[in-house]
Amino acid sequence: MTEMLSTDFMRRALLAALLIGITAPAVGLYLVQRRQAIMGDGIGHVALTGVSLGFLLNTSPVWMATLVAAAGAVLMELIRARGRTRGDIALAMLFYGGMAGGALIIKLAPNGSMANLTTYLWGSILTVSAGDILTITLLAVFVIAMTVGLRRQLFAICQDEEFARVTGLPVRLLNLLLAVTAAVTVTVAMRVVGLLLVSALMVVPVAAAQQVTRSFAATQALAVGVGVAVSLTGTTASYYQDLPPGPTIVVLAMVVFGLIGLVAMPLARRRHRAGTADPAACDLVLPAPRASGESVSGGSGGAADERQPAPGATLAQ
Repeated sequence: MTEMLSTDFMRRALLAALLIGITAPAVGLYLVQRRQAIMGDGIGHVALTGVSLGFLLNTSPVWMATLVAAAGAVLMELIRARGRTRGDIALAMLFYGGMAGGALIIKLAPNGSMANLTTYLWGSILTVSAGDILTITLLAVFVIAMTVGLRRQLFAICQDEEFARVTGLPVRLLNLLLAVTAAVTVTVAMRVVGLLLVSALMVVPVAAAQQVTRSFAATQALAVGVGVAVSLTGTTASYYQDLPPGPTIVVLAMVVFGLIGLVAMPLARRRHRAGTADPAACDLVLPAPRASGESVSGGSGGAADERQPAPGATLAQ
């Protein structure tokens, strides 16, 4: 351990892994709740074009990927909000176009190659520079501020957009803000986890936490704890065993999901028996509509009662 921490690149990689472990599940919780777990994967495809543009324009690939991914996420959200029946086709074209565009643009870049793209696709602890750490830290602060500071408002729009709109929340603005936050999270994680696997780190820790927690806050805390644990452990294992960090982190997250599932099964049975006596005990309840003009964030109740369904159920139920 002392040997590992004596190297600059591993200290940078571990710091990046810590920030990724916090931010990815924090955002992923909202995406899972609104049944958009795959959104991170789509943003990753679009971000690849931004990485290639960074090499082509001789600027920071991380910042360029952030801009392009944010624009792509906003476009995805606008397509989703319109609710057209062929919206899924438009989104698919955006996803695949982002991947294809990245592969073509990198060939035009004078200092870029497919090898450069590979480090962003799968992650690499050797390529996290001091400049990347500064960028990742700034972006992570933004993500944490949004997911924690606007927790009740984001919970409300993910749970029931119509109810949130009635209570006076700026639903469209919050939806766009959540999309941009997800895009920023993808670019934060791509240096260690990789663009192709970042969506797994946004979803698997959340799914693992939901098996044993019953409140939104507890799910968020446990998901972040799992994310941090697997990110740091996976990065450390990649150093000692010469493994790719992204796949290692995701496999560890899947193992944790399975272990928590084994613990959750008897717990779920006990809660089910308890719930038979009190059917309303495990329901996620929304409060009665407020008077016109009263903000969701006002009062002690917040946007919604953040109790969550029984383990294994989704928050959006």
